[in-house]
Amino acid sequence: MLGSRRSRRRLTTALAGFGLLLTGAAVQVGTGAAPARAATTHRILFDNAHAETAGNADWIISTSQPDPLGQDSSPSAETDWTGALSSWGVALQKTGGYSLKTLPSGSSLGYGGSSSLDLSNFDTLVLPEPNTKFSTAEKTAIMNFVKNGGGLFMISDHTGADRNNDGYDAVEILNDLMTNNSVDSTDPFGFSIDSLDVSSGYPAAIGDSTDPVLHGSFGTVTKSLIADGTTATLKPADNSSVKGLVYRSGYSGNTGAFFLTSTFGSGRVAFWGDSSPIDDGTGQSGNTLYDGWNDSGATNAALALNATAWLAGAGTGSGGGGGGGTCTAAQLLGNSGFESGTAAWSATSGVITDAGGESPRSGSYYAWLDGYGTATTDTLSQAVTVPSGCSTARFSFYLHIDTAETTTSVAYDTLKVQVLNGSGTVLGTLATYSNLDAASGYTQRGFDLSGYAGRTVTLKFTGTEGSKYQTSFVVDDTALDVG
Repeated sequence: MLGSRRSRRRLTTALAGFGLLLTGAAVQVGTGAAPARAATTHRILFDNAHAETAGNADWIISTSQPDPLGQDSSPSAETDWTGALSSWGVALQKTGGYSLKTLPSGSSLGYGGSSSLDLSNFDTLVLPEPNTKFSTAEKTAIMNFVKNGGGLFMISDHTGADRNNDGYDAVEILNDLMTNNSVDSTDPFGFSIDSLDVSSGYPAAIGDSTDPVLHGSFGTVTKSLIADGTTATLKPADNSSVKGLVYRSGYSGNTGAFFLTSTFGSGRVAFWGDSSPIDDGTGQSGNTLYDGWNDSGATNAALALNATAWLAGAGTGSGGGGGGGTCTAAQLLGNSGFESGTAAWSATSGVITDAGGESPRSGSYYAWLDGYGTATTDTLSQAVTVPSGCSTARFSFYLHIDTAETTTSVAYDTLKVQVLNGSGTVLGTLATYSNLDAASGYTQRGFDLSGYAGRTVTLKFTGTEGSKYQTSFVVDDTALDVG
């Protein structure tokens, strides 16, 4: 049995407008039965743990790390995030099909551990001109990640570009990764990076209309840009899958490849010989940057974005390095309709109730957050493990909002729906509702949580009410359906 029920004033429904406040995050809200996000979320980790911001480099998608959504949860322009790679990040974020994170400075790459930034939680790792060597353990992690199905995007710069003056440049660091690791050191990807400094040029793409990187959903690639960069030498005898896609002028075949792809085990690899093409010209104050992303003589944005999609397995149905496993279709939330009271849920006292004044969508019990007309914060949460072997994971619930607010423009009272990790850190805000969303009856809301596959997360509702007029956020018939 539940404890004593809360006493609330009778409610007067005021339809104060219907404007959903999306704070954006890993997914967007859908007002119908289907989630608004794509069925598959491609999980990308950008490395910033190896001096990627040393000197004038600013190879980050955002200064908010690990989650760029902390800077702007719904970016529309590349300046909404700060970093020379923000154009890349924002372009992916705006598609609704990508979950982006950054490995912050001071961290280490790992594979198979419990960290939320472990490579097993991602489909693709981007190495944007690393300037410190990877440790032995990190090299093992990277190689096993790719071998088991992950995508690896390696971006170099010219020889001698030692931005932190530690004696190593990206050419040496990436070659060391490929030739001095515990998994496979015999040209595993089928190429080596040349020790060159090519000052300028517009390397051209090969004529292959079937290649998904050159002709992908983000556009057609014709040329790239080289502004003090290098190339690679292909070694198809060591890995027959290696393929040059963009070549320095006057080169073809196994020499002078400026952009190439390969495979290793179940994973995919891409290499780019210069960081200038991914530089969008804007970043943190004090850095001298170059806008190669928007260079009119090249198609660098299409090349970067198509390659990211290919590496992550977009459109192929393949997973990444996040682990395999089998999936049994199921609904995973405990006590999903609240009919067993507070069982499986953590909630503010009296939130789960069968009190009058509001009505359940089904059964007798429901969750009633706020509704007092005084300053109140109510919470409702449940921890759940999202299986790694399932291709879909949809979180849904029915929501009804009553309000006595009369404004049609100000969100005085809000309900946040968020995903948290085991330490209570917010991983993503799925949506924010307010008194402006009041309406009669229940509406189902749905979100794609496949980006959290293989992780135990907490789904949390937080209702915050102002001090004058009541707003009631009423939740019933929750579900996390996987399959």
